[in-house]
Formats: sequence, structure tokens, C-alpha cells
Amino acid sequence: MTKKNHYVLKMKTKFLTLIAALSVAVLLSSCGKVPQAEIDAANAAIEEVKTAGADVYVAEAFTALQDSMLAVNQSVEAQNGKLFKNYSKVTEQLAVVNQLTAEVKTKTEARKEEVKVEVAALQAEVAALVAQNNELVAQAPKGKEGTAALEAIKGDISVVEASIADVANQVAADQLLPALDKAKAAKEKAVALNTELNEVIAKYSKNRKK
Repeated sequence: MTKKNHYVLKMKTKFLTLIAALSVAVLLSSCGKVPQAEIDAANAAIEEVKTAGADVYVAEAFTALQDSMLAVNQSVEAQNGKLFKNYSKVTEQLAVVNQLTAEVKTKTEARKEEVKVEVAALQAEVAALVAQNNELVAQAPKGKEGTAALEAIKGDISVVEASIADVANQVAADQLLPALDKAKAAKEKAVALNTELNEVIAKYSKNRKK
């Protein structure tokens, strides 16, 4: 090898070594910086699904999402204590968190729609029962004892009607689970009144035939 060629080879080696060193430096720099913008975005997205009711309607899935974000924070803390920091794992974990957030959002919306449908069905059932109960009150016996009992039943029917009105207000306010509970209670009461009225009328009709 000539002296000139040796010099060229030496320069090429130095140049490649420099490039390699720069590449490593860039890599360490990119991996050694906390992905704070991505973390803030993930936290904001989690808060958004919580505001939408994820912690209420899909509590288990939301808890899993929070646990995933907690793991991200723990990874960040672990790297912060190191001399040579590498947040590539944090970036990978954030990708998982973002995916879970999207899934939780979808599940929350689906569950809320299910509850709305269930509440609407209960509202229709209770309305039908109230109408039927009012018809039965008109057919019920009107004796001295019967009149007092019927007045009490009419009062209970009014309570059921008021409950259903409250259910509509709760649905409008997006308080779906309380609305569902109240609608179920209203149906239970309406069914009990219906049973009571039918029994009274049946007993009265039986006595008249004797």
C-alpha cells in the first residue's frame, strides 16, 4: 500500500468513526429525552374518557387504563434515576395506553347507549302499567274501606308517575345509571300496585257471585 493510499484509508476510517459516534450521540439524545408531550396528551385523553363516564360505565376497563398509565410514570421515574437514560420503553408503553384509551372510549359510549335503551324500555313499561292501573282503579269497589284503600293506591300511582318524570330529567342530564335505578324501582312499584288492584277486583267479583 502506498503512503497516499494509507493516508486516504486512515482518513476514511476517521470519517466513518466520526459518523458512527454522531449517530450514537443522536440516538442517545432521542432516547434520553422524556416524551413529555406524548405523556401530557395521554393524560388529557384519559381525563377526557373519565369525564365521559368511563370510570362509572366501564369501571374495570378504566382501572386497567389507569394502571397502564401508572406503569408509564414508573418507567419514567426509573429512567430519571439513571446516568444514561433511555425512554424507548416509555414510548412503547404510551402507544399501548393510547390504544387502551380509544378502546375504553368506545366501550363507554356503547355501554351508555345500552343503558339508554334499557331505560327507554322501562319507561314504556311503566307508562303502560300506570295507564292500566288507572283503569283498574275505576273498576275497583267503592265501599267505605275500599275508598280509603283506593285513595292510597291513587297516591302511589302519582308517586310512580313522578318517578318516571324524574327519570326523563335524569336521562336529559346524562345521569343514566341513576335513571336506570329509578326506572327499575318505578316498575317494581307499578307491578305491585297492578297485582294489588287485580286481587282486590277479583275478590270483589267473587263475593258478588256468592
